Amino acid sequence: MLKDGFDRVIDYIRVSVTSRCNFRCMYCMPNTPFEWQPHEDVLSYEEMFEFLRLAIDEGVKKIRITGGEPLVRKELEVFIKMLSKYNKNLDLALTTNGYFLKEKAKILKEAGLKRVNISLDTLKKDVAKKIVQKDVLEKVLEGIDEAIKVGLKVKLNCVVMKGINDNEITDLLDYAKDKGVIIRFIEFMENERAYPGIKRVDSKEILEEISTKYNFKELKKENEASKYYKLDDGYVFGIIEPHSEDFCKSCNRIRLTAEGYLIPCLFFTESYNIKEALRKKDIKKAAEILRDVVRNKPEKNDWQEEKISDRAFWETGG
Repeated sequence: MLKDGFDRVIDYIRVSVTSRCNFRCMYCMPNTPFEWQPHEDVLSYEEMFEFLRLAIDEGVKKIRITGGEPLVRKELEVFIKMLSKYNKNLDLALTTNGYFLKEKAKILKEAGLKRVNISLDTLKKDVAKKIVQKDVLEKVLEGIDEAIKVGLKVKLNCVVMKGINDNEITDLLDYAKDKGVIIRFIEFMENERAYPGIKRVDSKEILEEISTKYNFKELKKENEASKYYKLDDGYVFGIIEPHSEDFCKSCNRIRLTAEGYLIPCLFFTESYNIKEALRKKDIKKAAEILRDVVRNKPEKNDWQEEKISDRAFWETGG
């Protein structure tokens, strides 16, 4: 079992298989050029698997595949099948923008994927184009439908921004409710790469908007990033507050980037590189690095009102 210095059990790893993305979302990487990563800079699926096999043996129970956009990397289903075959009880999940899901959902499900989180920030075609800088909404909605159809457990993620999509909160909730899936509203996390001028809508404002249409109650918080709420009719939605201390108290995750960096906290600059150890097949050294990362995981993130993150979230599955 992996425990950090604050007695939190670390049993969840988010794995970014690529920093590339086919979207240019205004809250993440709007001005980032489309770049090709040299093959030698990126861990192979086999190298990632060797490390994750070690982590699973140390007690990791959940692995989430992220990016960038993970589905731009070829043959992702091969990697998922490697993990699923090693431990059939592994909670194996994917976070995606949904653009390629219509074509890939069934293949991923058959490979062993269990759950998928899909970004959906708007139901309006023109707003989606403004946020992403390309016409994507129809394909994303088709991807959501296909993921549900093939039997994947689906959650939707929505980053709420003032003056952009904050007038769609109840519409998005109703859409998710009609589909029978959970939606989670996410407070925008300030970062240097985001489009200038984006303003965060905090959880209080989100709940106030939902209360204009629905009655709800807060559920007991489990060991998750989200706070969950239940409507009178039983439908459950969530809110993610990355700035709150409560968010950090229940943190059970670390992150692995495609370039081989282990990151103990999304909002800290510290990281540890395991690429050399993996390429030398020095599993003992990789295990030492894993334990160091867990041991040195900070108690809480470094966010402050006057400070924004310089972390490139698309490199770390943010």
